[in-house]
Amino acid sequence: MYISKIKLVNWKNFTDVDISIAERTFIVGPNASGKSNLLDVFRFLRDVAREGGGLQEAIRLRGGLSKIRCLSARAPRTDVGIEIWINESPRKEPLWIYKIGLTQKSGGGRETRPIIRSEKVWKGSELIIERPTVVDENDEELLQYTHLEQPTANSKFRELADFFKSIDYQHIIPQIIRNPFSFQKTGNTEEFFGRDIFEKLSKMPKKTRESQLKKIEAALKSAVPNLKNLTLEKDKMGNPHLQAIYEHWRAHGAKQNEEQFSDGTLRLIGLFYSMLNGAYPLLLEEPELSLHSGVVQKLAELIHFMQKRKSGKRQVILSTHSFDLLNNKGIVAEEILIMRPGSEGTSVMNATKLDDVIELLDSGMSPAEVVLPLTEAPDIGQLAFQFRD
Repeated sequence: MYISKIKLVNWKNFTDVDISIAERTFIVGPNASGKSNLLDVFRFLRDVAREGGGLQEAIRLRGGLSKIRCLSARAPRTDVGIEIWINESPRKEPLWIYKIGLTQKSGGGRETRPIIRSEKVWKGSELIIERPTVVDENDEELLQYTHLEQPTANSKFRELADFFKSIDYQHIIPQIIRNPFSFQKTGNTEEFFGRDIFEKLSKMPKKTRESQLKKIEAALKSAVPNLKNLTLEKDKMGNPHLQAIYEHWRAHGAKQNEEQFSDGTLRLIGLFYSMLNGAYPLLLEEPELSLHSGVVQKLAELIHFMQKRKSGKRQVILSTHSFDLLNNKGIVAEEILIMRPGSEGTSVMNATKLDDVIELLDSGMSPAEVVLPLTEAPDIGQLAFQFRD
């Protein structure tokens, strides 16, 4: 299954969004346009559905509903709304549709907790859940919790709840991988910065772990030619570490662990690991960071081939503003989302909605040449001149 459509009302940067999502999607926009906030919609639903999460916790992690609601929201449409479609294949009707509206009532001189304005679930074309119910209206406390997060309430659509729970977000920070204990762990148990990547590897069955490390090593050699013998070893305290031999002027090379690995090497390891594990959507934030331009040019192709693995196609949604990553003619208009900030929030549209973009792509130009100029800040040409004497 994969996410095929998303509709938003007053979500962070966006007052009104209605876009299709491809099985490989590239979100393109200038700095501070809301690329991360668009990815966060999927993480939000995951946080609501997962154990230890729930609606109130997901909202708390984001600073409250007032921090989620778009600053450009105006009456009467001030609620926050999310609608998401889940498909099995591109040419079929949606298998699931989940829709939620959130609001916050004030009372007694203070804000109350956020509540559900509405919650609906469709299985195919059949509406199977619609809230608020009569029970909800008699006990408004119940509207603080979604049916999505409650096993006793989501039995009719548990497949959808499990899908949301399994959405994976990765944004590897090499410094955290090198020294995971120097960073305080927050109440959010999500480990998207890579803190526990080696712990997860160590808990795999030995054959699975060795097979994956061989695949990662073989791929790494294309970008890091001197690396070989990638293994997972434990120190005297039982903590797992990734180790490899770097061949150079020494006769037998030199062993190194993640403390000596470059930022780019660690980010590539995190990317390969994420692509090899899991069958549900993978969210990547600027995967080009720390990587050589030659490697970045191959990322779109890498994702394409890893999606074709026998274990099944995995949806990948990534944000980027890298010319090198988008300079790939295999990326088609259906896979590109273009973001443009404005006075009333950021607009998001599928590249297929822009005739000029289609014509230029059809003429043989790459998405980097066609799309990136559309996302440049209008005064970017004046950037350097601001520092003249």
